[in-house]
Amino acid sequence: MLAIALGCTGPKKAVTTSNKLNGTWIPVKQEIGGKELPEAVYGKQKLIIADSNYTFTAESVDKGIVKYGGSNKMDIYGKEGINTGKHFAAIYKLENEELTVCYNLAGDSYPDAFETKARPTFFMSVFKKQQ
Repeated sequence: MLAIALGCTGPKKAVTTSNKLNGTWIPVKQEIGGKELPEAVYGKQKLIIADSNYTFTAESVDKGIVKYGGSNKMDIYGKEGINTGKHFAAIYKLENEELTVCYNLAGDSYPDAFETKARPTFFMSVFKKQQ
């Protein structure tokens, strides 16, 4: 009976979801350990997200994998470039067309807030999507 019931179900429809973070992102603000960085530091950087892949261009090019978890958490794994073999734990939010990512560069725990003050291994970047 089970085989007949399973055989009678209609064709399965593929569900396609687009990652709302896909695109090219340009930093508009950055800080580390509670100190805001000058635009000269990040003015030529860009982040490209394509589903679970990222490319970050700064002084060099970094590529890797992003895994998304519940509660807007990210696990970032460097595969090419200066961060090859590194893991960063991060939280993110997308509000008012800005993507804010707070990274724990030590990778040992997720930040619990979008705050870097008194946290020397916490780095935060605010991005605007490039049109």
